[in-house]
Amino acid sequence: MVDSFHSATGVGSKTEASQKTVQGKKVPTMTALPVGAFLIGNLDKIRKYDDIVHLKLGVGNFYLATSPSLIQEILVSKQRDFIKGRYLQNTQKVFGEGLLTSEGDFHHRQRRLIQPAFHHDRIKEYAKAIVHYEERLTERWKDGSVLDIHGEMTRLTMAIITKCLFDKDVESESKTLSEDLSITIEYFNRLSSPLAKILGVLPTNSKYVKATERVDVFVNNLIKERRGSSEDRGDLMSMLLAAKDIDGSPMTDSQIRDEVLITFAAGHETTANALTWTWYLLSQNPSVEERMYQEVKSVVGSRSPGWEDLPKLDFTTRVMTESMRLYPPAWVVPREATTDSLIGGYLIPRGSQVLVSQYVTHHDPRFFGDPEKFDPDRWTPAMKNSLPKFAYFPFGGGARSCIGEPFAWMEGELLLAAISQNWKLHHAEGHKVEMLPQITLRPKYGMMMKLERRKL
Repeated sequence: MVDSFHSATGVGSKTEASQKTVQGKKVPTMTALPVGAFLIGNLDKIRKYDDIVHLKLGVGNFYLATSPSLIQEILVSKQRDFIKGRYLQNTQKVFGEGLLTSEGDFHHRQRRLIQPAFHHDRIKEYAKAIVHYEERLTERWKDGSVLDIHGEMTRLTMAIITKCLFDKDVESESKTLSEDLSITIEYFNRLSSPLAKILGVLPTNSKYVKATERVDVFVNNLIKERRGSSEDRGDLMSMLLAAKDIDGSPMTDSQIRDEVLITFAAGHETTANALTWTWYLLSQNPSVEERMYQEVKSVVGSRSPGWEDLPKLDFTTRVMTESMRLYPPAWVVPREATTDSLIGGYLIPRGSQVLVSQYVTHHDPRFFGDPEKFDPDRWTPAMKNSLPKFAYFPFGGGARSCIGEPFAWMEGELLLAAISQNWKLHHAEGHKVEMLPQITLRPKYGMMMKLERRKL
């Protein structure tokens, strides 16, 4: 969701709605979150309260569910009681009805059309392109130079997803396009804010509108270019162009544009953030970094890593898993109740905004001992088997879980292995690290890191 939550005021008494009698039964009262205590930066305060807490923001009611059982109710067993919500709907005037914003039968149909692009056999084919673009990026790096690794990872993942899903090489224009996409995602964040009506009339909006228009031109040109060819390239764009609606008509350019834009933006942003935080954590934990390097060296040697190496890179997988526990790229999932709904025995009134936060639950000491510690070794098979479902859910869950999860895992692990083969990254002295919790969890000031070429 948005930064504005951080300045929200919590109500100071039990919520009136939580004291109603529902279906002849008294429901439990709900703890109100104290002033200023919300999500990131206030975990200790949140942990003192119930598994579901109430926050009052303006005239709106927000409910934060933190326990895995309640999260499962919201995202899975009672998912029909909830939609994405009014704040996300505000973004449709710019971002249309892609998978992220659409609802109901339309969302289900679109998801079925897109799913084949992320099937196992197709993802396997993407591996070569991922390593190829990594090599093209890092061959320009210089030993001893200091770079914003967040910017580097963003440009890299953008080039990868554009090639893999739309068969387009954008490396030559990656810097400008990456900047415009970053601004577009910030605009998405503004429009999905509870304060969208205020933010929407600020004069600074022109920057966001112009960047979004430039991204639109790029996407529409991409569609136009591919419309002129009947070639099936086996990528997502080919699938969208060939798709038929219920009445047998093809998808309109507008429908395709919406899906391409959301996939394009979300598909590179989250992985770039995950990699950036992972490089930072490795720089702060040199023994972990060395273990990962030695594993890659043992499994891959001097050749480029590939799909077939992934099952053998166990510790690298644990590093990625633990990094996304501490810094989940998608850190909060918003929903809106479409009916009065009982969640864990608590009443969530119709029209209320419901939040589940990967960040909050991933830092809960009930499920993760010493939760602030970066410890890839915690991810043993026994630990994973004992962990409650939805104690760890970096890609969401239920019918609206991230469709690109298999692709993201493969891409992240391959890039960690490929880059660490030849480079060691050191966090630049004096660079400030702070989280920027918008629609994704970005580093607020980028991530300046000094490059060290490994001596082979």
